[in-house]
Amino acid sequence: MTRRPAFHVLVRDPAAGGSFEEWPGTLDASGLSFTQSHPPARRLELRFLLPGAASEVRVDAEVVRVDRDGDAFVAHVRLDALSPEDALAVSLFLEEA
Repeated sequence: MTRRPAFHVLVRDPAAGGSFEEWPGTLDASGLSFTQSHPPARRLELRFLLPGAASEVRVDAEVVRVDRDGDAFVAHVRLDALSPEDALAVSLFLEEA
């Protein structure tokens, strides 16, 4: 599998509210992954700007798996109901990367 470039993902637990936290993330055909210092909630709100994209993607996501990497938690998420514009941006990113 090709290694995808990392980018910043803004993550927020909608049940807890509050501010978005910024974490490093990657996107490939299996979904989006990001690393953070604490376990994630099951449902999340995400915002991210893909490298080369003109606008930010905003989407709800479901955590499907969490791996440990030392003291960090790597969350693997499924993106729910991308808008047509965001789905196109993700597809283009995956084709070009």
